[in-house]
Amino acid sequence: MTRVVVTGLGLVTSLGNDLATSWEALCQGKSGVAEITGYDHSKYRVHFGAQVKDFDPLLYMDKKEVRRNDPYEHIAIATAKQALAQSGLHINDENADDIGVYIGSGIGGLVTLHDQFQVLFEKGPERISPFFINMMIIDGAPGIVSILTGAKGPNWAAVSACATSANTIGEAWETIRRGDARAMIAGGSERGITPIAMAAFDNMHALSRRNDDP
Repeated sequence: MTRVVVTGLGLVTSLGNDLATSWEALCQGKSGVAEITGYDHSKYRVHFGAQVKDFDPLLYMDKKEVRRNDPYEHIAIATAKQALAQSGLHINDENADDIGVYIGSGIGGLVTLHDQFQVLFEKGPERISPFFINMMIIDGAPGIVSILTGAKGPNWAAVSACATSANTIGEAWETIRRGDARAMIAGGSERGITPIAMAAFDNMHALSRRNDDP
């Protein structure tokens, strides 16, 4: 059996925008939960969440790529590049075909979906972004990570709710073990704190409503 090891990690979380910051906050028992920003939550029963804070996607991609990708993809790109940097793996023409990308998401480009619905209703169908589909679908994340890192091996996206990241990591392990790739970039990304998602999860009784004591 081929031995598979983890050589690099990347994190963008409510506790920090890199591995070191997130891990330090976690070890100190800090909470990433705070009052929701980004939309008016006064009419909602849930006012708090674990949002990513002060994240700058321009540290990992140019303005054009920021515009053409959903925030959940921004996080996927950032964490993939962090993991590659820590691993010391350099992707080039000689090894690109042997390095793959498995990245999943439970919901995908919700921010884009919300924004483009507003465009449709307010400005009409001709104003919908031509990048809308790539920004919304879940396999947009492994696709753009592959493009920006140069990895040309197996490419796949999992959708398995809260188990998605574990799913992609497990499948990446299996892909390396059976010899279909020599290295994999694997994980998951989500940007789910949007008005419609928070309303839906609340209505299915999946969120705490203890706004005074989250």
